[in-house]
Amino acid sequence: MLTPLLLFLVVCGQAILNGGAPAPAEDCNMVCAGNPNQFCGGPNRLNVYNYTANDLPSGPGGGGGGGGALGPLPPDTTLPEPWTYGGCWVDNAFGRITPVGKGASPTQTIETCIALCEADGYTLAGVEYANECYCGNTLVRGAVLAEEASCNMACAGDNTIACGGPARLSVYTSTGEVVALPVPVAQTTDLPGQWKYAGCLVEAVGKRILENQIIWPTNNSAVACMEQCAKFGYTAAGLEYGEECYCGDETDVAANNGVFVAESQCDTPCPGDPTHICGSGNRLTTYYWDGVMNDWKHPANTGHYEFFVPGVVIPLITTVGINNKVTFLEKHGTGYPNTTGAYELDISLASDFSKAWREMHVQTDVFCAGSVILPDKAGRQINVGGWSLESTFGVRLYTPDGVPGVNSTNDWEENYPALKLQRGRWYPTAAILSNGTVLIMGGQIGSNDRPEPSLEILPKPAGGDTVLHLDWLERTDPNNLYPFIVILPSTRIFVGYYNEARILDPETFETVKVLPNMPGAVNNFLGGRTYPLEGAAVPLPQHAPYTDPLEIFVCGGSTSGGGFAIDNCVRSAPEAENPEWIIERMPSKRVMPCMVSMPDGTVMILNGAHHGEAGFGLAEDPNLTAVLYNPYDPVGSRFSVLGSTIVPRMYHSEAILLPDGRVLVSGSDPQTNLPDGTPRYPQEFRVEVYVPPYLTEGRTQPTYDLPNHDWAYGQSYTITNVHLFHGTSATMRVSLIGATSSTHGNIMGARTIFPAFTCSGATCTIVAPPNSGVSPPGWHMLFVLDGPTPSFAKWVRIGGDPSELGNWPDLPGFTKPGL
Repeated sequence: MLTPLLLFLVVCGQAILNGGAPAPAEDCNMVCAGNPNQFCGGPNRLNVYNYTANDLPSGPGGGGGGGGALGPLPPDTTLPEPWTYGGCWVDNAFGRITPVGKGASPTQTIETCIALCEADGYTLAGVEYANECYCGNTLVRGAVLAEEASCNMACAGDNTIACGGPARLSVYTSTGEVVALPVPVAQTTDLPGQWKYAGCLVEAVGKRILENQIIWPTNNSAVACMEQCAKFGYTAAGLEYGEECYCGDETDVAANNGVFVAESQCDTPCPGDPTHICGSGNRLTTYYWDGVMNDWKHPANTGHYEFFVPGVVIPLITTVGINNKVTFLEKHGTGYPNTTGAYELDISLASDFSKAWREMHVQTDVFCAGSVILPDKAGRQINVGGWSLESTFGVRLYTPDGVPGVNSTNDWEENYPALKLQRGRWYPTAAILSNGTVLIMGGQIGSNDRPEPSLEILPKPAGGDTVLHLDWLERTDPNNLYPFIVILPSTRIFVGYYNEARILDPETFETVKVLPNMPGAVNNFLGGRTYPLEGAAVPLPQHAPYTDPLEIFVCGGSTSGGGFAIDNCVRSAPEAENPEWIIERMPSKRVMPCMVSMPDGTVMILNGAHHGEAGFGLAEDPNLTAVLYNPYDPVGSRFSVLGSTIVPRMYHSEAILLPDGRVLVSGSDPQTNLPDGTPRYPQEFRVEVYVPPYLTEGRTQPTYDLPNHDWAYGQSYTITNVHLFHGTSATMRVSLIGATSSTHGNIMGARTIFPAFTCSGATCTIVAPPNSGVSPPGWHMLFVLDGPTPSFAKWVRIGGDPSELGNWPDLPGFTKPGL
């Protein structure tokens, strides 16, 4: 076991030199290493004792543990190029004049000190007190030249050469010049943005006033700190110990009883800008943003959570079928011991528990599988992968049947090994490509096992093994599970994984473009967005005529190791000429969020925790408050704080849009226990709905009829008997919300489209999206909006079944819907 070493300096002399003067006794406040009942000086302070007898031996005085003062000594002139002597300089008149100390050595020479400084890229090296080495690129704190004779102490390792003296530094330069900067001051002018200087702030005791710490040993500056804080939405910036930057909010200062003190107590130069002050020990040079940075709205009408129905299962995957019923899939061993792993909820019968739930069956464990809805005419749900052994190869299909209020009869179909994945996968993502096939990507070969950094296609292409290895998934394991996949308008494929993103070719799956990394936390650029550092992602709305690039919206996540939840969202247009990620701070931190694309183009964010990461027992402090994001508002004003629930929804919780415009909220299986073993956050059976603000304004939802449920790209289709109860067709909108399956914050199949339409009386003509890039083949909920209020949705298929999935799989145990 290593123990820290403390170095205490003993200094001897015949006189007090270089302006030394008495200081208050309480400044000498450091206890002696050999006797904790006595003081041995303090920072820049000496306890001085005067020997009054006359029996001292003769000889030179010592200092700093190095050679004594031997009279005039020359500088070292035998150094290799480009190093040359730069003079004898006064140290500590206003503080240390070199920013980096390398410590003392009993064999110190000019050459050894230069080697230390040169190795770290510094252009100045200085030696003081015979054995102390210092480095920098400039001299700071008002350094001035001293008389050459005052650098009179021999080097500890070479008594023929001067190595500084008491408060004197022998300086050497590799550039031929020595730049001495003035005494630093707090930067109060030329501040970025709307920042204003606030003063010198005393750090809190036992905790940080501003919690987000960034350490920049060589480049910290007031401007850099303020810019970093503002970039991530923080309104207070503080600098401490020269190299430390802190981000928080002005309200944090009052909440932590912050006290401002005299300017002189902040006196440490910034390593990246030594003319300005970056705090001091336990002192923060502080700046506030003068204005509104985050206009988080708190509307009077927030909507609300409602208890919906008692649950019989704890789902980790929820899917709304085209029969308007919701399938729930759970992992083996969750909840009641006699459950079958699959149920279907008829939301129209929620008031009658005995009829609301239908038992279904899966043969293998769907724990952390992936699901998506196929574009075949039956709208089958496919579920792939699973927990271990044959489950990880599982391919399961369900054909929704029946109508609300009438019992369905179909069940999940599975036949292993007749139909299976080519690779076992735990935590894979499934997506429908523009050609109508199913892309399966990523995962691990089993529970917490080796990565499976590859992709494959269903139906399996002809030939042998058709799996493609992905080195970038291998490199980022294990922080890339359940990667985010979105089909772009070009038909290329966006993939977000860990904190990285790229675009793939839809045929070769080669990388077309590596995108900028997704920003993480303000103080940790390695914060992640995919499982287990789990955030969530959806594509933002597309609007006819579809000339604007599609944007991807990613929220929340966490940091590896510490589990500090991320409090921001990022959005980018991957196919823009120069894509960048725009950072937008959320009203609260959130890991394991669920995101739901709403009929009006907004995005609801709910569930999750304030701290931790995804996994059993790895998160705490549930985030109980929903948030609504409006992409049409200005940056900084897009979030509205909605209602709160009393039900913690953390690991294995889900949220999904219902056809009536409400959001179904379910699950939570964190398995987080108290020290005595009792559950801190129990397994959650209760099912809630969130009733959004657009349904709590007292307005009547519009109605319409849909004669044709099967649309071709670019063609026009009518809806009839359109009844708007409050507005006219001038304020009406039409939206298409992609059929989705929700698990672990990954909303597979998400899409929001606002197509062009015209109306004549009660009949409106809608132009279907133009191609499979704007709208990959699949099923959508069609909403008519009367102002803010959506109708009940009706299902429409767009783009048909180009890969003829309706005739697949042609194997025993499966029902083919046909084309």
